[in-house]
Amino acid sequence: MSHEGDDGRMPEDLEAMLETADEDEAEEDDEGQYDAPSLPPLLILAVVGLLCGFATIALVWLGERGCERFRDTSNCGALGFPLLVLIVVVTIVLAGLALSRLAMPHARLIAFLGVAFMLIVVLAFLSGNLSSPWTLAVVPVLTAITFLLANLVARLLERADA
Repeated sequence: MSHEGDDGRMPEDLEAMLETADEDEAEEDDEGQYDAPSLPPLLILAVVGLLCGFATIALVWLGERGCERFRDTSNCGALGFPLLVLIVVVTIVLAGLALSRLAMPHARLIAFLGVAFMLIVVLAFLSGNLSSPWTLAVVPVLTAITFLLANLVARLLERADA
């Protein structure tokens, strides 16, 4: 008993069943994805920069609390510089992951430049006032701005390369 018709083709109902099975598989593959409207790239950069600024402040604060606990002072001494380097690397990696998950082009470059520009401004102009409460607002806003600037630099580098 053959399922093929006289002309060697499958019956119409079998073709329809196979097409519905393919559609069901496609729906299952899309199940983990969201159908949300895309966000403007500048908004993504600003929000990720803002979050990285808060993450940097939180990691520095946790580092100071750790030094207070183990050394009885907020000064980490010889461990301070490696701790700050670790904080910068963690912030860059988190920013790069967030930007790449949000499909931003040049995510790692923007993350690196955004954090680096923020560090330059903080070390040049704000290093004497980092223990004041207004740092909680200034550093995240500054980081959002530096991420926008890093995007501009990445786009200019892309144009120069073309």
